[in-house]
Amino acid sequence: MQKGPFSVEWLAQSSRSCTGESPAALGSPPQTSRSVPAEAPRDQEAAERSIPGHEAEAGGAAVPGRPRTKFSAAQLQELERSFREQRYIGAGEKRRLAAALNLSQSQIKTWFQNRRMKFKRQTQDAR
Repeated sequence: MQKGPFSVEWLAQSSRSCTGESPAALGSPPQTSRSVPAEAPRDQEAAERSIPGHEAEAGGAAVPGRPRTKFSAAQLQELERSFREQRYIGAGEKRRLAAALNLSQSQIKTWFQNRRMKFKRQTQDAR
């Protein structure tokens, strides 16, 4: 992967200016008067994941954030029934399902999107 002129390393170096040289003297674009904040830990992790060969160290772990939702059998049964009736869900039905299944509307929406993609793969494989 080739680094562009505005890599994370360049930004970190230019914000520190340890050598006393301005970024313009280094042949890079001049900085505005606004300082660049130090990297947040999450940004650092993302930068490390993008380094070639670093994937093995990550161990294939998922990106930190919201854990995967494990739907119960009853929830899946109701979602599948609703999907069989109509592949695209309306706002009212989404609210009703979310309340009935104790899930968020975003979870319902995402489940339907994923289920449509699964359906598409199944129909393409059947051809």
